Amino acid sequence: MSDNLKTIRELADEFKVSKQAVRKRLTDEFRANYVETVYSNGVETLVVTVSGYRLLKQHFASSNGSENVGSNVGGNGGNDHVTSDNKQTTNNSYVFKILEQQLAVKDKQIENKDLQISQMQNLLDQQQRLALQDKKLLEEYKTEIKDLKALNMPIKDSEKDEPIQNEKSLENINEKPKKVKKKWWPFRQ
Repeated sequence: MSDNLKTIRELADEFKVSKQAVRKRLTDEFRANYVETVYSNGVETLVVTVSGYRLLKQHFASSNGSENVGSNVGGNGGNDHVTSDNKQTTNNSYVFKILEQQLAVKDKQIENKDLQISQMQNLLDQQQRLALQDKKLLEEYKTEIKDLKALNMPIKDSEKDEPIQNEKSLENINEKPKKVKKKWWPFRQ
């Protein structure tokens, strides 16, 4: 493009970073102040102004540590007398805004985790209460079964078995004389 306006690709090549790294620095506030849209051959192209270029150069120079902050941007005729205090203030406010946003996100995440922990504790309490109820019911059923077994055992042994045996023995006595022996050959008698 021109010397004063640079595309994202040109900036990425110059700073020796990826286009995504340059795009990451182009926040809404930065775009509103330092980015313009240029139409060439029917195609929209985003370009960064000279002051935006300086901020990006400062950022990538400080992260790379290889370039000077106050270098001359090609062809601006010595208009590079902006003080580093201005840049520092702008950069600091930008960093503070990013940090505040990150802090707000972290606060929301912590609130979400606290809510999840309290829900898990409630579920654990419910599970423990249900387990106790099940244990009590099992114990009650066991005692009922034992009581029923205890009730059934004496009745079978003492009262029911003796009369049945007595009746069977009487029947056997009565039936013996009535039985007639039959032979397997009927024609001989």
